[in-house]
Amino acid sequence: MPKTIMLLGSGELGKEFVIAVKRLGQRVVAVDSYDDAPAQQVADGREVIDMLDGKALDAIVALHEPDIIVPEIEAIRTERFYEYEKQGIQVVPSARAANFTMNRKAIRDLAARELGLRTASYRYAASLDELRAAVAEIGLPCVVKPLMSSSGKGQSTVRSEAEIEKAWNYSQSGKRGDIAEVIVEAFVAFHTEITLLTVTQKDGPTLFCPPIGHRQERGDYQESWQPCLISAEHLEEAQRIAGKVTAALTGAGIWGVEFFLADDGLFFSELSPRPHDTGMVTLAGTQNLSEFELHARAVLGLPIPGIELQRAGSSAVILAGKAGFNPQYAGLEAALAEPGSDIRIFGKPVTRQYRRMGVALQLGEKGSDVDELKRQAISNAAKVTVQCEDPD
Repeated sequence: MPKTIMLLGSGELGKEFVIAVKRLGQRVVAVDSYDDAPAQQVADGREVIDMLDGKALDAIVALHEPDIIVPEIEAIRTERFYEYEKQGIQVVPSARAANFTMNRKAIRDLAARELGLRTASYRYAASLDELRAAVAEIGLPCVVKPLMSSSGKGQSTVRSEAEIEKAWNYSQSGKRGDIAEVIVEAFVAFHTEITLLTVTQKDGPTLFCPPIGHRQERGDYQESWQPCLISAEHLEEAQRIAGKVTAALTGAGIWGVEFFLADDGLFFSELSPRPHDTGMVTLAGTQNLSEFELHARAVLGLPIPGIELQRAGSSAVILAGKAGFNPQYAGLEAALAEPGSDIRIFGKPVTRQYRRMGVALQLGEKGSDVDELKRQAISNAAKVTVQCEDPD
């Protein structure tokens, strides 16, 4: 029997997940705070609500009676998930995982204090004065992040005392939800940042995708590539850590586990209990199953015989330059002329500066020069320009 899946958050990652589960015969209701979000364009039904409104969330769950609830964003009243699980609804990966990982404080304390994982030194601050005190303890430079945010919103690097107030104001304008508190992290002098996509199953072992390297700017990913070459020792340690933290959080699905690799070893950074933006490189065909297909199988309890690296590939984001609506895209012909290239336009109805509107993908052979594939993806992304109408 097909399942009814309620997707909470309907961005580009949700869109690819909907396509994956629709190919497996499932029914999807896509929910977001605005109409015509990317995943709603391919779903069976849609709802537009404020997902931080617990009563509104309860109402649509009661209306649609989903078998499975799949959160895709942080700004959700996740404490309601425990009640939904009591009603027999499967929450992905689990109510516990969703509650812990939607808030940086919960996941960081679990990783560092309960599991003893190596992380950057950190403090919390709930006001500008507390932020000043936390920065004094952590030292400069440091990174300030809202406890709830995504795609780098509200995140900044503080390099001097003069930047502290600006960082506080930016964290409050960029946060998701109603939590003002921020996390202040010591700056890690890393040379490589990786995502280890980790798949936990209802019945079956935990599986790991080949590591993905990525580069961020303004706290948001700009390019990613697979495979990212790291030592066997560091890969084994990353898999051990990812397996430990996902087991503690419980549930089935794909997780984006992020690490910093510095000269003195590996640091656990963050974790997302859903497909990861850096994992969009798997849409190029680098693996036998994309991260979205893996998530779909894990959520539905379908078998995953194994994950294999088939080709090398890279991705680079296509960004909007300004705020507007009715976006149009120029340069697709030039971007698609490169052998092995592909473009995915997300279908977002409005733009804003630096908003991610699409992704350029570049596929190579298994032994290809990954640096060259990165350059090709970046070049192809630059060929696509986002044109839009000015807001009133």
